Amino acid sequence: MIEGCADLQQTSPGAAATASGGAENVLEAIRIVHLITGLEAGGAENMLLRLVTGGDRRRFSSVVVSLTAGGMVAERLRAAGIRVETLGMARGRADPRGAARLLRLLHRLRPRLVQTWLYHADLLGLAVRLLRPSPPLLWNIRCTEALCPPGLPRLLACCSGWPDAVVVNSVAGQRYHQRLGYHPSRWAYIPNGFDTAQLRPDAGARARLRQALGIGEDTVVIGMAARYHPMKDHANFLAAAAALAARRKDVVFVLAGTGVSEDNPELAAAIAGFSLAPRLRLLGERPDIASIYPGFDIATLSSAYGEGCPNALGEAMACGVPCVATDSGDSALLLGDTGVVVPPRDPLALAAAWERLAALSPAARTAAGRRARERIERDYALAAIIARYEKLYAEIAAGG
Repeated sequence: MIEGCADLQQTSPGAAATASGGAENVLEAIRIVHLITGLEAGGAENMLLRLVTGGDRRRFSSVVVSLTAGGMVAERLRAAGIRVETLGMARGRADPRGAARLLRLLHRLRPRLVQTWLYHADLLGLAVRLLRPSPPLLWNIRCTEALCPPGLPRLLACCSGWPDAVVVNSVAGQRYHQRLGYHPSRWAYIPNGFDTAQLRPDAGARARLRQALGIGEDTVVIGMAARYHPMKDHANFLAAAAALAARRKDVVFVLAGTGVSEDNPELAAAIAGFSLAPRLRLLGERPDIASIYPGFDIATLSSAYGEGCPNALGEAMACGVPCVATDSGDSALLLGDTGVVVPPRDPLALAAAWERLAALSPAARTAAGRRARERIERDYALAAIIARYEKLYAEIAAGG
């Protein structure tokens, strides 16, 4: 049974304060420790950022603990006044000292609840069962097919009865992990949420991006914001771009994301192999992504596998940009009837879908983008998604 599909009616932030005898009686905040593998820019990391900075801090006091040090998201959390700790573990290496550090930290913090994000944090989070008393534990699954050696997810499947609940951000992710053998006492489906006040159509941002990149107003911009990783399948994107560039002279391609820059030799070689350099702009990692999407005429995601509820699509849709995506994770569910879905690893199908939208008039693309934004506002608005997390946290902390 997948929970959380129905709309939830929530009180507004600040409802934690109640009046008694004419004096305000502020309820004690529920302290939550969020344990995550790292805080570099990524889908899970950005959703965690939105959750802890956008929630009701009078009801929920968040501390974020990262297995590894550094990262752009860590800086943004601290700037927003969120406490961030690190266990100082080396990326990709098991270190039992990390569990000892975590237990010492949790003993000091005494959280009412621990929420883990991503597989390595899920595994380390099991250490909370050594505490007395042991706070409730929630796992958070953010993908479908595992992005790490299969032994770890299968090990976690054996231990999946230990957490009090397992949160999934995609229906596809739950189904995949059930096939692996996950058997929690409770599943909770909570998709990603998007801030439609920050992510919105912006004619000024569109003009500034195009001027900065030397792109004319009549040129169709096809863009993708995704880190450089085999999962995102930039090779598929580039092959599709080469196919479409050969047929249309009015198309330019823009890539943004960690590792998507000219100093990436593997990416540079692939671009040279397709002779795409004159038609391609590389932006690298951009913290101002909300000012990038409005410059796109078409947003896309070329992933081969592993997606859960893709942030890149939801963010672009919120900005009023029509999308084309490969059929990975919940991409099709997220787009609904507002975009185009094609098979993974099929560059010709991807190019044909781009061409279909590129052939529309600007007014027709704007109308398609408007429908996409309306879908996000209706089904994936950040405030409603945060409310679903907070309802779950309150239930679990109360022993529900």
